[in-house]
Amino acid sequence: MINKEKVIEILKTIYDPEIPINIWDLGIVYDIEITENNDIIITMTLTAPNCPIADIILDDIKFSLKNLDEVNEVKINLTFDPPWSPNMMSEEAKLQLGLF
Repeated sequence: MINKEKVIEILKTIYDPEIPINIWDLGIVYDIEITENNDIIITMTLTAPNCPIADIILDDIKFSLKNLDEVNEVKINLTFDPPWSPNMMSEEAKLQLGLF
């Protein structure tokens, strides 16, 4: 059965093309739900509501997670509440971008 740690491991391989940080450490993934049917529901945001590369990120997430044998469906719920801010990044990401 798929677990949250495996999903996070996959999300850490997906990068925002405009920022050299993976989407997990960037802090744009708010929630991961795994249903009994092995559907994965991701609640996330983008760094900006009019993000020009949103489709690329969303397609990368779906493609990467659907490649896991156990996964049935991948659903992504986009939200802008709360809006993303650099404070949501992991300490590692902030260090990488020189924000400390």
